[in-house]
Amino acid sequence: MEAVVREWDASIDHAFAQGEEWALAEAYRLLAPLIHTLALRALCEHGAADDVTQEVFIRAWKSRTSYRPETARLPAWLVGITRNKIYDALSDRAHRRDLEQAALHLVPVPADAAGKPTAEALADRLTLEDELDRLGDPQARIMRLAFYEDLTHDQISSRLNLPLGTVKSHIRRSLARLRSRLEVEHGAL
Repeated sequence: MEAVVREWDASIDHAFAQGEEWALAEAYRLLAPLIHTLALRALCEHGAADDVTQEVFIRAWKSRTSYRPETARLPAWLVGITRNKIYDALSDRAHRRDLEQAALHLVPVPADAAGKPTAEALADRLTLEDELDRLGDPQARIMRLAFYEDLTHDQISSRLNLPLGTVKSHIRRSLARLRSRLEVEHGAL
């Protein structure tokens, strides 16, 4: 960072704030390696670090009218954006991991030879969960009891204290809606 700061020309700050494209190119040339290194250290994945680096410069360029060169130098401003993007990436990663773990605990998912759930099975599980959520209650609750607890129509009717005909109607309509949505949104089944 010290080398960059020594080499940094404050005129780049003002030109960047005024929307001069050469200033963006120069900032990228000088600061992209630093930003990439910060992202790589935090995320430990080259692809994720590449994405963060790109997102930082896109965000900075789109937000250039809010940048005040008299308040902060461009390198410091970009490092601040980098920290935010790294935080976002880590939060997204944690959220995905939580969703995967939640999905795995609903019902056993087909596993590969190493005993790990297959990506396709996990994707199918998440898709199904999302579609069930979209059904709303009582349909989603009825379908979860049928899918995940393998209850019969009679058992669902007893558990939810609903007439058997109502349960059967909800299941029939819900299956039709799920099939229609999954065929349209995710290709033919």
